[in-house]
Amino acid sequence: MTNPSTSRRTALKALGAAAATTLAGSGAVVASVADDSGWTMRESPTGNALYDVEETAAGVYAVGAGGVVLERTPKGYVTVLDGGPTGNGNSLYGADVTDDGDRLWFVGASGAIGELDVETGTLRDRSAPMDVTNNFNDVSVTGAAGEANVYVAGDSGKLYYSFENGEPQTWEYATPASGSAINAVDFHDDTSGHVVDGNQTVLYTRDGATWDRLGVADANHDFYGVDSDDFDDVWVSGGGGTVYHWDGSEWVRSDTGDAGLRDVEVAGNDAGYVVGGGGRVYDRENSEWRQDATPTGENLKAVVRLGDESAVAVGAGGTVVER
Repeated sequence: MTNPSTSRRTALKALGAAAATTLAGSGAVVASVADDSGWTMRESPTGNALYDVEETAAGVYAVGAGGVVLERTPKGYVTVLDGGPTGNGNSLYGADVTDDGDRLWFVGASGAIGELDVETGTLRDRSAPMDVTNNFNDVSVTGAAGEANVYVAGDSGKLYYSFENGEPQTWEYATPASGSAINAVDFHDDTSGHVVDGNQTVLYTRDGATWDRLGVADANHDFYGVDSDDFDDVWVSGGGGTVYHWDGSEWVRSDTGDAGLRDVEVAGNDAGYVVGGGGRVYDRENSEWRQDATPTGENLKAVVRLGDESAVAVGAGGTVVER
């Protein structure tokens, strides 16, 4: 079966290249670094923390505290939603995009779930599935717009899922492990993916509903981010500056320092980024992590790759940095 995530990355490759060109040529630069890392600060219309960032068919979007949703336009970042899907100002902690790039899904506090058509601007409020109003930490979607499987990571330790585009009465849930908060979720196929929870555990599913433990033994720190590229290719970021890679036979640990690393994204060619506390960005090259100089000391929460060289990272205080 074709891997939907691979299909999405292929479909968006040209968009990523175009976005990379746009990154280099527009948006107000308010700070820069004078070395070869290439990271620059961009003006942001919000002072709220930004918790996630995604690339869609219409460009880059970021979500954050107070229910803010930002869009990157040729004139810079603008606010397209303020208050979240319900208008109540519930913070948004996670986002993902359908395989065709047409719908941006986001989740957050008090059961907030939204589905934004980035081409038309139409917003659908999918909040409080099964009348659940707990905090949602992350979301992963697979499939095309209007036909997506939707997986939502709950702070209560439950993974909520709908195989019918989040329509009412189609939601179910599973408790993958001990009931600890699920911090991040990522799927590499329609029903195959991974989660990390607050009990220092990585779990996997092959059917989207039942879960088994994958690791990591003796981690001794929290896990915050997961990038599921295949069953034999999983990346996890966590506390103490650690990054783990599951290669199908063992977990390989890398130590980058002492900053908590909140998000990781690595492509099949072993190139990628991990971001975290104090403005830390680590760039993976030649199978090694190296620290990039950045123009911010704010804690970074998420990163998205655009093409082979470019990326956007977001974080505290409305911080947006681009390469």
